[in-house]
Amino acid sequence: MDSLAGLFRSVSAVSPADLAGNEDFWATIRQGYRLKPDFINLENGYYNFVPEQVLEKFIEHVREVNYQGSYYMRTVQVENKKAMAAKLAAVAGCSPEELIITRNTTESLDMIIGGRDWKPGDEAVMAEQDYGAMRDMFSQVSKRHGVVNKVVSVPNHPESDDEIVNLYQSAITDKTKLLMVCHMINITGQILPVRKICDMAHKRGVEVMVDGAHAFGHFAFKIPELNCDYYGSSLHKWMSVPLGAGILYVQKDKIDNIWPLIASGVKEQGDISRLNHVGTHPVHTDLAIADALDFYNMIGVERKEARLRFLQNYWTSKVRDLPHVIVNTPADPARSCGIANVGIKGLKPADLSDKLFKNYKIYTAAIDGAGVHGCRITPNVYTSTDELDVLVKALNELKQ
Repeated sequence: MDSLAGLFRSVSAVSPADLAGNEDFWATIRQGYRLKPDFINLENGYYNFVPEQVLEKFIEHVREVNYQGSYYMRTVQVENKKAMAAKLAAVAGCSPEELIITRNTTESLDMIIGGRDWKPGDEAVMAEQDYGAMRDMFSQVSKRHGVVNKVVSVPNHPESDDEIVNLYQSAITDKTKLLMVCHMINITGQILPVRKICDMAHKRGVEVMVDGAHAFGHFAFKIPELNCDYYGSSLHKWMSVPLGAGILYVQKDKIDNIWPLIASGVKEQGDISRLNHVGTHPVHTDLAIADALDFYNMIGVERKEARLRFLQNYWTSKVRDLPHVIVNTPADPARSCGIANVGIKGLKPADLSDKLFKNYKIYTAAIDGAGVHGCRITPNVYTSTDELDVLVKALNELKQ
């Protein structure tokens, strides 16, 4: 960590934009990852590799918790978790009293969906591009409580923010209680105008829950700036925490309105810890959050965002105009960052993914639905332009 800190100090005067394309610099960062040589991993969106220095710290935490056993669990477990939540709240820009550590985005948002006092006829608004686990939870509350789910479809290439805001607004009625929106759509990487959507919904008396699975740790923002009521994310994605940790933000005055996923003891009003009881769990993952945040803060969110956007633009700019290629992600840098989705006309996404892996040793995720037909491409800061050149070569050669 000290050597990397020195490396970043040496470029402190270089702007994030200028550093983003410095392959020698990022090659040094790459050395801190243990990567399989068998294939080029362009599917970091599911689970980001943990840098070796964070992984070693994580293993130390596993050993230490195992060494202390029940003593650790009964004495410092709770306070350590609160301390980690406070560090995350500092990154998120919110009060520690409004954020808890969960296991992932699904747990975070399903707790909000399932924990509301729904009444028959209440309505919820969402998009068909939203993540399946949350859509499934809305389906469950529909069957259980008689909630009416209204589903919109977000265009891959919107003409303006107003187009998106009006799309969600058109689905709202006086019966709408909750609107779910992706901060960054997981299948295309499109960044939505969340603040404008929240402002619009609040004027109609509707609460907003934001799926930030791919936004937190990816690009710069503070949760309160979004003016949302609830925000969930997974730390194993762009924050590169070992598997098993996520966050849930709940606006202070909304905490008491949500039933916890698992019942907890009596808590004071407004105490967000009432939503955080999951029983005995792998607490060493909680401790590794601090190490992942140290690595994240050392890189700096502006530098990370600039690098990820550079990598996405590097390859998409070389294939967008090819007649047989379909890029399902907006070119506008304000509407995208590191994630993009690409398809080949006449080629099923599963077949494209298969050909990319078998013929070019590129690992991707095939997406075929919700108006998106292609492979999701998710590089990370360690990804090299040489690797992306292989992708560009493949997309030039793969014609139906």
